[in-house]
Amino acid sequence: MSTRSADRRSIRESTGTLALAVLAVALLGGALALGLALATGALHTSVHATTVVEQSPATATASASGSWQAVYSRTAPGTVAITVEATRSASTPFGQTEQQATALGSGYVLNGQGDIITAAHVVEGATSIRVAFEDGATRTASVLGKDESSDVAVLHVNASGLTLHPLSLGSSRALAVGDPLAVIGDALGFDRSLSTGVVSGLDRTIQAPNGFTIAHAIQTDAALNPGNSGGPVFDSSGQVIGISDQIATGNNEFGRSTTETSTGVGFAVPIDMIKAELAQLEHGKTPTHAYLGVSTASTSSSQTGALVAAVQAGSPAAEAGLRPGDLIIGLDGTPIRSSGDLIAALAAAHPGEKAQMTVQRGSQRITVTAKLTSQPAQAPSQ
Repeated sequence: MSTRSADRRSIRESTGTLALAVLAVALLGGALALGLALATGALHTSVHATTVVEQSPATATASASGSWQAVYSRTAPGTVAITVEATRSASTPFGQTEQQATALGSGYVLNGQGDIITAAHVVEGATSIRVAFEDGATRTASVLGKDESSDVAVLHVNASGLTLHPLSLGSSRALAVGDPLAVIGDALGFDRSLSTGVVSGLDRTIQAPNGFTIAHAIQTDAALNPGNSGGPVFDSSGQVIGISDQIATGNNEFGRSTTETSTGVGFAVPIDMIKAELAQLEHGKTPTHAYLGVSTASTSSSQTGALVAAVQAGSPAAEAGLRPGDLIIGLDGTPIRSSGDLIAALAAAHPGEKAQMTVQRGSQRITVTAKLTSQPAQAPSQ
């Protein structure tokens, strides 16, 4: 399911042959639909002990810059830089061609076994992945699992001989607008850059690499730039509450695009969504998501609900008899006041479940039941 929204772009930095083209790729309409190949470089094979440094609990919040300094000193060692060599398709006067590009992103250490969390779009089309740690050590990485519907991936490196600093995962559930937060990542290639800000908004919807919609995204005014993608977002105690993902884009007062750097409107995938998938991703499984098969449009100011703009042929919505123009105002007893409410309700559902929807169709109020299926790999074009 998709909904019309502001243009948002990934914040992975790309260099080399396709640098400008890759930087301008928007996470809209399945634009990032290239396949993902596992890195084939040999892992480091020498046998050395792995040192795991547990993050000490914080006793104060970051209400002042000094506290952010403490958070940074504890968490920066667990943040990693990711360099990806990737094959990308480019349009030329002679047709489509495959070219090599280098992309930069960020990530963070999940555990002492060498697992790393990043965004799925950071490793899109990868032919090799290299992870660099704060102490200068580098390792070739492979992809354990990824989910393009939530834009998260788990990488693995050979942990032998490394000193690892796993970061503590918090919860995004109790966040409130105005809460302080911080971001660490390789912004514009400057390693482990810190930016701070606040939670600017909650329950935003952003576009996933496969064209579907991510619910409950965190909006922040902390500076997010190319290279930050996949890096950690921290609360004031130094716990990870999300991963940096996208920035909103548009035109400035001169009509020029603002795609290259922070716009002050950035988005992070919430950590509670990521934690729900970690066990599957670490075992190479692709999480499943419930699929209804409708796209929605904005309603008038006098209407509340999710207005059905299109129904995908053969989808659960089509089988249930939903039509364009229907206004979904309830799902399984939960009021639906907007498209975002519908996206969030479906995100909490599972394939195989039946969704009972209250629908306003003209002057009639009817009940429609759809048996949800699993999302296809790519959002269908409408």
